[in-house]
Amino acid sequence: MAVYMADRDLPGITLEQLAAAQKAAIETSERFTSEGKPVRYIRSTFVPGDSSCRCLFESGNADWVREVNEAANIPFTRIVEAMDLTP
Repeated sequence: MAVYMADRDLPGITLEQLAAAQKAAIETSERFTSEGKPVRYIRSTFVPGDSSCRCLFESGNADWVREVNEAANIPFTRIVEAMDLTP
């Protein structure tokens, strides 16, 4: 499976809202996986000074990642294939 990045602009988001969005991404990914559309939430990086967030997902295709984010009502500016270089 490939890794995809959801790029987000989240001006004014609180830590509580950010935690709720992360929880929604995890739970919605698990639901999609149980329904036969494998998506795994990996992690997020939030940059407070820019109000930007990058969330990594593993999936068979970008469409499922897009559907997960739409179903979870988490805004994104784009979803692109990425490379996770964690050692």
